[in-house]
Amino acid sequence: MNDIATMNAHAIARFLRADDRKSIAVALRHEHPADIVGIIGEMSVADMAQVLLCLEPQKQATLFGYFDHDTQVELAATLDRAEMARIFGAMAHDERADLFTELTEEQKNALLPGLAQAEREDMRKLAAYPEGTVGSVMTSDYATLPPHLTTVQAVEHLRRVAPDAETIYHSYVVDDERRLVGSVSLRDLLVARDNATVEEIMRREPPFIRAEDKREEAVEVIRKYDLLAVPVINGGDRLAGIVTYDDAMDVAQEQEDVRFVKTSAVGGLGTSMLDAGVGLLYRKRIPWLVILVFGNIFSGAGIAFFEDTIAAHIALVFFLPLLVDSGGNAGSQSATLMVRALATGDVRMSDWGKMLGRETLVAGLLGLTMALAVSGIGIVRGGPEIAMVVSITMVLIVLVGSLIGMSLPFLLSKMKLDPATASAPLITSLADAIGVVIYFAMATWLLGLPG
Repeated sequence: MNDIATMNAHAIARFLRADDRKSIAVALRHEHPADIVGIIGEMSVADMAQVLLCLEPQKQATLFGYFDHDTQVELAATLDRAEMARIFGAMAHDERADLFTELTEEQKNALLPGLAQAEREDMRKLAAYPEGTVGSVMTSDYATLPPHLTTVQAVEHLRRVAPDAETIYHSYVVDDERRLVGSVSLRDLLVARDNATVEEIMRREPPFIRAEDKREEAVEVIRKYDLLAVPVINGGDRLAGIVTYDDAMDVAQEQEDVRFVKTSAVGGLGTSMLDAGVGLLYRKRIPWLVILVFGNIFSGAGIAFFEDTIAAHIALVFFLPLLVDSGGNAGSQSATLMVRALATGDVRMSDWGKMLGRETLVAGLLGLTMALAVSGIGIVRGGPEIAMVVSITMVLIVLVGSLIGMSLPFLLSKMKLDPATASAPLITSLADAIGVVIYFAMATWLLGLPG
């Protein structure tokens, strides 16, 4: 929290102690909701609720949407039924549906009578879509136009519905049965001639997505077509809602967070790091660590197998961490790039052969460069023969590690598993075991020692 936010937080706390609600309203009147969350976010839920009620109704609803889900649920339990119903009624449709699914049955039953019939039905409809589908993140706050309106009539219609629509920059043209027939931007309506009809200037067959599709597909459609929002079609091929750009970016951020956690071989926490308990953190981290412990046994077995080689040339031990870590690092780089490429659709399963050839060339060049970098150290520490072993091994280990890192995400995708589980620890363990064998096998062969 910066100095200004700290001073504001202290002022708000002082006003709360004095029960000076008017001063709180004045102090926060021109603050953005995101900044207000930063100011009051460290307060107790009871104090946050009091600050919330000092604001005008529309700002209450907007601010409520900026709190995380856990805080929203706690606030809903703290506020009385009438206060919560008023906030719910002014919230964005998708946000209140998301919150509704998080409430207890008792809270739901207390809240519903305070809402208008239309609001109850809309909320129940949006909340009915399974988690993870497009329907679960769409909103019904959108503007529609019939195709026969003139541009002047259309603009006037949008002026009337704007207060209840999340966006009017793009409107969706529907027929009498609410089937999507086109889309039109506000800009096109404003620059078209007055007597032109919506049907004449609309974009026919606009991109759309189905409510039952995975929500990640909405992100891809919005990204591919550079949209502010994508229309959502239900099972009856009727317009059911839209997914806006900001909601799609929230989904994309969640994807990145999950993928980042998986690349560290940690299961998703399902809560914030601050709120995660010791037991939860232990359960999420221990499975992969135990698996990798047994994986590292192979490295130890490889070292034990080549004890004679090590005893004859003890200088080889100096280069062991350097070599196996280089293979793991190169493999982790390749895996990270490939997981990202598969996730964004830049690379498909059929591209494995092409990527294999290119990765072989790149990894070979990387290995040669790294071999050149360590060859001098090899000469100083063990002489020309050791330097030769270390250099050749470096090329091979980097090559093998890179190919493993590149191929493992493809293999996991082929097995219908998340390629993000081709994590850095897994790649490193595989590269370590293989690197040990390559290193000492090359040393035994090149130095003329018995295997």
